Formats: sequence, structure tokens, C-alpha cells
Amino acid sequence: MKVSIFDVAKKSGLSVVTVSRVLNNATSVRPKNRERVLQAMKDLDYRPNASARSLASGKTGIIGLMLNTLHDTVLDAVITEINDYLAEHDYFLALSISQHEDTFHRSLFQEDRVDGVILLSPTDPDMYIMELKKRKIPFVILDNQQRTPSAPSVIINNFKGGYDATKHLIDLGHTEIAHVSGPSLVTSSEDREKGYLFALEEAGLKPFGIEQGNFNIPSGYNVAKRWIESGTLPTAVFAADDFMAIGVMDAFKNEGIRIPQDVSIVGFDDQVYADEFHPSLTTIRVPFKKIGRQGVNILLNLIKDPSKRNATVELDPKLIVRESSGVPRHSS
Repeated sequence: MKVSIFDVAKKSGLSVVTVSRVLNNATSVRPKNRERVLQAMKDLDYRPNASARSLASGKTGIIGLMLNTLHDTVLDAVITEINDYLAEHDYFLALSISQHEDTFHRSLFQEDRVDGVILLSPTDPDMYIMELKKRKIPFVILDNQQRTPSAPSVIINNFKGGYDATKHLIDLGHTEIAHVSGPSLVTSSEDREKGYLFALEEAGLKPFGIEQGNFNIPSGYNVAKRWIESGTLPTAVFAADDFMAIGVMDAFKNEGIRIPQDVSIVGFDDQVYADEFHPSLTTIRVPFKKIGRQGVNILLNLIKDPSKRNATVELDPKLIVRESSGVPRHSS
């Protein structure tokens, strides 16, 4: 029969509460009583399981992670980093994938089931914030799509990313630079577009055109097809994510338009396969591993001290130059 915390209490002649305090390394236990509990654990070959640790500490040892999709390689990198870093702190990670608030209410993210919650790229964070606060569950938002001062967050400097991508193309000599934006009302998309416009204005250039995509390959492909059918092409394209950039590349290559000889292309995110295409994709690398680690640090600090002020950490992306961008033909 498996040894329980109650067996340890009986063997030591002390209460379950005292055994729990020993398991939780409480300083209030008398040294002699601590020794009696440790000796009883040794004699019984007792190893505390998750339930015992929960009883001892009042914590579950579980962090909940809510996200909208797993169909994104960069999110996979974030989740892996979160999982590994939480494991270093003796926490388990539980996933919930949903786009609907009713699922959230039925989810495992109850105050007695998780010690904290990580919201990864929520499209409507306000939907969750009120409920989490009402339940007094510590939480952090990663890649927050709304600048919410009342919510601890880790965000990306998307304006800088958009600026750096466009400035790279300008420095190569491009003057007819188009932009494929993400969905409207998405903060990251808006900020990347603002960075694009600022870089052009700074250089005294006007946008070749801004076309809205949907952060997926087909939308980038369709935008490029419209350019091809119009007979008027930009010499360079900055797409607000790698999926749309790949769609643009696919459409151009199918029509014999060479990259970067005829059109240069820059994406955003640095998906894991961005350097495996031919030509490999110049892009803006988002520090997704750092996002995960920073988010865990913020959340664990809130779990230890719920009275801590909300923290917002902003991380800078980095331009990664590969084969899909080059000087325009008239400059070569």
C-alpha cells in the first residue's frame, strides 16, 4: 500500500499539520519535530506526491496557459520555453486552447486548480482580465494585443520591427516599397504599419501601397496576385508576418518574378522554417524564448506576492538579413 502523509504523521507521533509544514520547509517547526518527521519519512520510504505538496503549501504546483491556436511554430517555441522554465521551478504546465469565453468559464483555470494563468496572444484580453481578477488568480499576458495598464504583460516593440524592416529596404536603395498589413484593430499589426510609414516619411518617400492581409499564406498570395494582374509591381514588400511574406513569394515565383532580383521581400516573426525556403526569408526575429521566460518570472513573482504592482516588459525584435532582400535592379 502506498505510504501517505497521514502514515508519516502517525509514525512520527505528530499532527498532519506539522508534517505539512515540514514538507513545505516552514521555519515555524521545532528542530526536534522536524527531525522526527524526516526520520519517519525515511523509515517509511515516503516520497511526497503532488497532492501532498499541495496540501502542505496550499498551492497546486500547476500553471494554466490559455491560447487560441497551436498552428504556429513561434508559439510552439514560447510554450516550450515556458514549460521548461516552469519545470525548473517545480511547476507543471496545463494547456487550454479556446477562442470562446464560455469555454474559459468551464476551464481548469479555477482558483483551486491552478496557481496562476498565462494568456498567450489573446485577441480580446479584457474578456479574461475581469474574471481572473474576480477569482484572485495571478496572471500575465504575453504578446498583449491591447495596451492594458491594469494587466501585467510582456509585449514586443512592433513599431521598431516595422521601422527596421522598412529602413533595411530603404538602405538597399528601394523607393517603391509596399506593405502587407495584418488584420485591423490588432495592435501588433497597427504598430508594424506605423513603423513602416515612419521609416518612409523619414526618408522622404511615399508608400507604394498598403494591402490588408490576415496573417496567413493565402492572404499574402492574393495580394501579390492583384499586383501581378494590375501590371504594376513594387520593388520591395514588407509583410507584417512570415506567413504573408511566404504567400507573396509563392505568387511571384509562380509568375517567374525573381526574388530578390525583381522584388525584395521582408517578413516578420522568424518562423522556424524562414531560413529553409529558397531564397531564405529576410525577416524580423521576435525573441519568443525571452517572452516566455520573462512572462514566467512576472507570474511567479505575483504568486509569491500578489500585492506587487503590474509590470509591463517590452522586448525589441531584431532584423535577420537573408537572401530574399537585395538592391533593386536600377541600383545594381
